[in-house]
Amino acid sequence: MDHAVVPPARLSAQDAVRARNGELTSQLRAAAMEGDELRLTRVLSELLRFKRLTAERKIALDALTQLIDSLRCVAMTDQLTGVYNRRGFLQIGTRLLDVARRELRSAYLVYFDLNNLKQVNDTAGHAAGDVLIRETGNFLRELFPSHGVYEVLGRLGGDEFAALTTDMHCPSRSEIVLRARMPRARSSDIRALSLSVGLAYFNPLLPIGINELLQAAEQAMYQHKRVTPNRIIRADPYPGLARCYPSKAVVRGEV
Repeated sequence: MDHAVVPPARLSAQDAVRARNGELTSQLRAAAMEGDELRLTRVLSELLRFKRLTAERKIALDALTQLIDSLRCVAMTDQLTGVYNRRGFLQIGTRLLDVARRELRSAYLVYFDLNNLKQVNDTAGHAAGDVLIRETGNFLRELFPSHGVYEVLGRLGGDEFAALTTDMHCPSRSEIVLRARMPRARSSDIRALSLSVGLAYFNPLLPIGINELLQAAEQAMYQHKRVTPNRIIRADPYPGLARCYPSKAVVRGEV
């Protein structure tokens, strides 16, 4: 017995609108997180059924775009320090590396671990630990004064921070550790910073992604935790390129 093929049920007009709105919402979320204002305006116009952009509608779209951009900044910023959170660091860092690759510019990723945060939390309380975290964020801004232009700064979570820079005058690990321990413009109740630091080199001729670069810098940071304070190790994802970049691209010790 032959069975008649039942045609698929057609969506009602309301269901079709609902499905399309779902697609547009996903596109709006992606455009907002990428900071793509043109795409954001286009998707908003379709969501709001703006077939013609009048002056009043343009004002409304501009206000919505500014609101979404503000929410995006909140979603990508660490509230305690004001630097990027992990999501923001990875997203903006990816863009910086893309520019570095196109322009054949080298870069460094510096990975910081705040050594004594748990001890401070346990002995002096989490409020004191928050002060130490904020002080670390301030230290990163002092260390990389061109952040927002040539550097991206982020708190990756807990006691871990990172900086991505295309400035070839990036301070060495020993310099960073020394400057962290030096007294600065701080009140007497703020502790000196004890940091473990790892550096990873980005070669634009053999580019790698932000996650791989971050992993290399993190491994170098853990090496720093294991070695004596007088031996400093700088990591490079491509140690075989030492002859091309003898001063920057080699794994080396510093005293």
